[in-house]
Amino acid sequence: MSVTSSAVAAGARQKTWAVDFVLLAAIWGSSFLFTRLSVGEFGPLPTAAMRVAIAAAFLLPLVLLRGLGPTLVKNWRHVFLIGMFNSGIPFACFAFALLSITTGLSAILNATVPMFGALVAWIWLKDKPNHSRLLGLVVGFAGVAMLAWDKATFKPDASGVAPGWAVLACLLACVCYALSASYTKRYLTGLPPLVTAAGSQIGATVGLALPALWFWPASMPGTTAWLALLAVGVLCTGVAYILYFRLIENAGPARALAVTFVIPVFAVFYGALFLGEAVTLWMLLCAVVIVCGTALSTGLLKIGR
Repeated sequence: MSVTSSAVAAGARQKTWAVDFVLLAAIWGSSFLFTRLSVGEFGPLPTAAMRVAIAAAFLLPLVLLRGLGPTLVKNWRHVFLIGMFNSGIPFACFAFALLSITTGLSAILNATVPMFGALVAWIWLKDKPNHSRLLGLVVGFAGVAMLAWDKATFKPDASGVAPGWAVLACLLACVCYALSASYTKRYLTGLPPLVTAAGSQIGATVGLALPALWFWPASMPGTTAWLALLAVGVLCTGVAYILYFRLIENAGPARALAVTFVIPVFAVFYGALFLGEAVTLWMLLCAVVIVCGTALSTGLLKIGR
């Protein structure tokens, strides 16, 4: 291949991953909106259960068509366990939180996932951060404290949920994501990503089935709630996983990880446009602090040598 042909191919790959990057951020940003539109009628646990069930129904045929069924069966224990910590519990936590706090606030808190990932990797995998990354952890957690300060009340609001519990639920979800990342690195390295994606959704579906049935709403939810669930299951979970793994392949893990920083931009925009949510200067300032801390803690941004 000539130098010119190589340059053209490289340019095409860069254009492809750039489109995937923006599209993935836009899709995952919309997951908070769709969850908000469905959780009011379904409740947190049924919302999370239906989301993973729809995603599993979307992804499993792709696994079978590619002949990866035996691989999924062989590794089902690890993959199903990942499903609860990477999907089941976090989706339920965010659904619970969105009963009380805005989609923009929950998305900004979600941007701390890489920061928690660095902390868990340090404790569990002994991946000790350097001084720059340690500074990032301090800055990032300071940003979370700033953002959550006025939500620190544990008195229920009009929704029946205290904002303080909602913030803690979001942070618990982020910790679960971080634990899942280290668990995957330790036990599932080399497993086809599509197998992990589909198997994790099946595992989460199994884990949430009984709690979801127990808390299933007494009255049938409306059309809007059902359509929102379909969108968050197929688009924000099934399609998003495919885009995410393609982004890792074409752009590398570091650039794929950076999508977390862009998601709040779309989530805040959707919340303001479709739900009339207020966007304050303080919220934006805290978001900048959190993103800077996360970028430092993950090594994407470095200070000094």
